[in-house]
Amino acid sequence: MDILIIVIGAALIIAGIIGSFLPVFPGLPFSYLGLLALQLTSTTPFTAMFLVYWAIIVVVVMSLENILPAVGSNRLGGTRYGVWGCIIGGIAGLFLFPPFGIIFGPMAGAFIGELVAGQNSDKALRAAIGSFIGFFVGTVIKVVVSFVLAFYFFKAAFL
Repeated sequence: MDILIIVIGAALIIAGIIGSFLPVFPGLPFSYLGLLALQLTSTTPFTAMFLVYWAIIVVVVMSLENILPAVGSNRLGGTRYGVWGCIIGGIAGLFLFPPFGIIFGPMAGAFIGELVAGQNSDKALRAAIGSFIGFFVGTVIKVVVSFVLAFYFFKAAFL
């Protein structure tokens, strides 16, 4: 039975890694479920606090993924209109143009928000680029966390 659970957990870890690259697929929860699956084996390799800490990290990183594009827009000179445009564009892009809408929605929203605020197109473009940089940073963080979870999984399963 342990072998079946390990195979399911490994599949979840691999799905989590793939999902950390794809904007429409929630990778980190799958990686975390892989750790939980391994916990169901007869060896129970992780402590409860270890699992709680990683659950918190997964929730924080998933929240940052949605916040960082707005922060990036703001850091490169975006106004409140650009930040709100980035947030609205991200939500709209997620539902209207999946999977690419989650990437380009915040950029378009920040750009349009800055234009509405009366900024020239150069400043609006800077805010949109900041939004993209924030998205990219969030993706890198997701990828790193998913690989760290994979490391713990495979270390506990096979060593």
